[in-house]
Amino acid sequence: MGLDTFGRAPGYGRQVNVDVTALPGIGVRKDFEVRSGRRIGVVAHRDGDIDLIVSKAEDQDAIAAQVPLTTDEASVLANLLGAPQLVAKLNDEHSDLPGITTRQLGIVDESPYAGRTLGETAMRTRTKTSIVAVMRAGQLHPSPGPDFTFTEGDLLVVVGTPDGLDAAARILTHG
Repeated sequence: MGLDTFGRAPGYGRQVNVDVTALPGIGVRKDFEVRSGRRIGVVAHRDGDIDLIVSKAEDQDAIAAQVPLTTDEASVLANLLGAPQLVAKLNDEHSDLPGITTRQLGIVDESPYAGRTLGETAMRTRTKTSIVAVMRAGQLHPSPGPDFTFTEGDLLVVVGTPDGLDAAARILTHG
């Protein structure tokens, strides 16, 4: 499989349609077709449970794998899938600006900033970097203000110089 001029596989950025199907007495199934022809998605149960699902290759309506996820696990999976895509897109968009990089940094449980606000980090003043978005529980929070409170598991999308990003990572980890 060849790559395009941005190093992306064919099909990157193609239109993807999400199908939403009511499951009476159960909840809602949301899925989409991937390049292989399989369907991947989630079943959001009425009681709040979430299952990750993957269809069989030969029958898109038949489930090959169903993995129950806790809310925290679903959040981590959403962050793993969402934040890297945003970082890659931002890197593509400013690839012609030498010295500017985008990096994904996490708020880990030992972070002195879990439960504290963006303003308390003084990130821009201390490192000359900008936190342009926060991915939390699969939800993107663009352009967070100084009163935005970080929680454990947040993935921050940070833009700056490589040295500034290294300093930001140290601050988020050690204070």
